[in-house]
Amino acid sequence: MTTNKNNDKMSREEARRMGGKATSKNHDKEFYQEIGEKGGETTAKNHDKEFYQEIGEKGGKSTNNRDND
Repeated sequence: MTTNKNNDKMSREEARRMGGKATSKNHDKEFYQEIGEKGGETTAKNHDKEFYQEIGEKGGKSTNNRDND
């Protein structure tokens, strides 16, 4: 366990890492699919067509830059 200099408490980064590991041990693939689907539905409710076009363009640029390296 990583600790910081303040009272030997666990860092936030370490706590997140450990929480993620515990979650992955307690849940299966379907759990992650379900929460991903819920997140996608919420994002769709909160954003319009232009939002998706913008992130699509950013992704395309990133992929294109990687291909040219």
